[in-house]
Amino acid sequence: MIQFFKKRLSLAITLVLFVFGVLVATFLTIIIIGFLFSDFSEPQNQEVNDENPLVGLFFICVVTGTSITAFLSKKALDPIRKVIDSTHRVAAGDFSVKVDIKGIGELEELSESFNKMTQELASIETLRSDFINNFSHEFKTPIMSIRGFVKLLQENNLTEEERQEYLAIIVTESERLAALSSNVLMLAKYEHMDIVVDEAPFSLDEQIRRTIILMEPKWSGKDLDVNIDLEKVTFVGNQEFTQQIWINLLDNAIKFSHPGSSINITLTKEGNEIQFTIQDKGVGMDEATKARIFDKFFQGDTSHARTGNGLGLPLVKRIVDLCGGEIMVQSELENGSLFTVLFYSKIG
Repeated sequence: MIQFFKKRLSLAITLVLFVFGVLVATFLTIIIIGFLFSDFSEPQNQEVNDENPLVGLFFICVVTGTSITAFLSKKALDPIRKVIDSTHRVAAGDFSVKVDIKGIGELEELSESFNKMTQELASIETLRSDFINNFSHEFKTPIMSIRGFVKLLQENNLTEEERQEYLAIIVTESERLAALSSNVLMLAKYEHMDIVVDEAPFSLDEQIRRTIILMEPKWSGKDLDVNIDLEKVTFVGNQEFTQQIWINLLDNAIKFSHPGSSINITLTKEGNEIQFTIQDKGVGMDEATKARIFDKFFQGDTSHARTGNGLGLPLVKRIVDLCGGEIMVQSELENGSLFTVLFYSKIG
């Protein structure tokens, strides 16, 4: 019962009890002093000094009440000081600080909110540091590669075959750097968006077909069979946004598919729910990789690290979220992956 009362004790009730306690303590002090005055005062001087005890009691009341209030207020304000000190530490960059205040409802709620805030700030700081480190590494690698092969090309004893090989590597690394820059800028643009603009009805199945044709050099280069089963679907949205979804998902499926295997793509609509699936027969993913595939710069299969930058799936996830949809993944090692995108049509 006492613990329950402490948890329900509000700041207002605490202040009322605090003031009440000070008044009671002051009143008792005055009574005690009054008794002392009455015991030691002389009867013959009672008329002469009739007002003096009242003045003295008033002075003692003020001094005693002020002293008791000053003494007890330090204890009462300790939790607030603790929060202020912790706030200064957070402002200095220490996100590990925690506040533990018990007994007063509002202050308990404040400490819980403060701890949640520092936990979120610590997570954001970790993500920021990882992003900067990964971004720097992803940019530095192709630049160093280009510089190295340019220096080799400056030598005069190279064969024509070696020269063409080095030029091809430089072109590949330059394209990788350009793609990375484009994806970073696009992701930054979409991350700062809250709503999708320039929405209009368009044929979703036709857009997916055009994307498959656009990517034909890549999937035919690996001798892949692309099987499609697309229902006619009209979708209200931004064509530029949705185009990025199909490009990145198809590019990902091609990249991780075994040569000579197949990719299955479907598009269906039931009611107002639109479902797109893309399934490959590639290397697949373990549980740890699946948990992080939408993290920026994360690449689960290091053997394909040179052909990607870990921004495609985070970009897809952000666009799907902006469109009010969902994206899910099923995968097993060496059994391929199945990505499912759900949209909710505004057209019945």
